[in-house]
Amino acid sequence: MPTKPLIQAAIGSPSHEVRIIGGQWKRSKIKVLDRPGLRPTPNRVRETLFNWLGQDLRSWRCVDAFSGTGALGFEAASRGAQSVLMLEQDPQLVTLLLETQKRLKAQTVQIQKGDAMMALQRLAPNSLDLILLDPPFEASYFEKALHFAANALVPEGWVYLEAPEHWTDEAIQACGLEPVKYMKAGAVHAHLLQRPFEG
Repeated sequence: MPTKPLIQAAIGSPSHEVRIIGGQWKRSKIKVLDRPGLRPTPNRVRETLFNWLGQDLRSWRCVDAFSGTGALGFEAASRGAQSVLMLEQDPQLVTLLLETQKRLKAQTVQIQKGDAMMALQRLAPNSLDLILLDPPFEASYFEKALHFAANALVPEGWVYLEAPEHWTDEAIQACGLEPVKYMKAGAVHAHLLQRPFEG
């Protein structure tokens, strides 16, 4: 059955910081650099995503690919995720991620500098509960990223996909995933996907 947009929300003007919305670091600030193409996931979208997933992520193993500011990954860690691997290629953004990790004393967060696509491809099969995918909107590798993510997830594990367009159910299913939730916020199309249980 086709998924329907749940929320229509406006994205506010760019700022130089965002705040963690929930969990142990609620209201903590994350700095945002002025970088071309860097768009932290809007507060409303992050709030909705973790309402979908639930607020208690204890025992969850997560990857935040294309981390950028780390807003998504730190939200997961704030809610008790067992481990959060952040993947980022930009050296200045990596430095900022490390500063945020140190300030929050985020011991369950690991930050890895390098190409997110290569890292996604190397993830162990059936090893993760949640993969957060927010690639640069001008990138052409959304489909490959979804295939790699589906392979790394445990059955019934989750993928969050942020994209410049609404992905059809058929396109998502071709990547080995099932659409579960969808919302649009300004230019952001947010998708919650799940690897089906193959029993």
